[in-house]
Amino acid sequence: MFNNLLFISLAPILIIAFYIYSRDKYEKEPVSYLLKALLAGAIIVLPVVLIEKLLSAPAGNLEGLSNAAWTAFLAAGLTEEGMKFLAFLLFFWKSSHFNERFDGIVYAVYISLGFAGIENILYVFSGGYSVGIVRALTAVPAHALFGVVMGYYFGLAKFNAKYRGIYLALAFFLPFVFHGLYDFLLMANSPVFLSIFIPLFIYFWFIGFRKISIASNASVFRGTPGDDIVSGGGIPMS
Repeated sequence: MFNNLLFISLAPILIIAFYIYSRDKYEKEPVSYLLKALLAGAIIVLPVVLIEKLLSAPAGNLEGLSNAAWTAFLAAGLTEEGMKFLAFLLFFWKSSHFNERFDGIVYAVYISLGFAGIENILYVFSGGYSVGIVRALTAVPAHALFGVVMGYYFGLAKFNAKYRGIYLALAFFLPFVFHGLYDFLLMANSPVFLSIFIPLFIYFWFIGFRKISIASNASVFRGTPGDDIVSGGGIPMS
């Protein structure tokens, strides 16, 4: 029973981690740093839980959609993506191993997976197999996709000093908004909002794979010049 629940909890984490590692085709990150990123994500679970409890208290005075919006955007989205963002800045932003744009995606996703792994264990051991299966298809990939977006803009910020402030802001703001929308549409408890959730989640997958492809193709370690936009004249957003 214990082993089965642990397997269901961690299998989607390992699958996504392997996929991201395999997409880092031109200059892979040291395994020790990948483990460091996973550990960083796991460690931030504790402060996240504490901060979410504090921020959730005012939600008790709200009802309906106001309660859902507060909980989704402020208690969950702001706290979780904010702590992931902080972990990236503290442990990987100045690392010599962060030497190409795709590395931003790798580290941000691994931090997200470390967080999602601990969160998933807590939910699955509490809710059982059905919860594990649902979260393997929704919550865990969502954390990874938010990490892709965060890491993509960290990568742009690292190698484009001119627009660094804008990209750093986007590295936090977009995952925060996406995370908040994801949770809000589920917490709203409405068939209408649930019908919006499905195409939105598909959209998250689309932009996630697109940004992975763009960042990979822009690798400075490719044998031929890639779609590198570091020296571009405008502000590249896609």
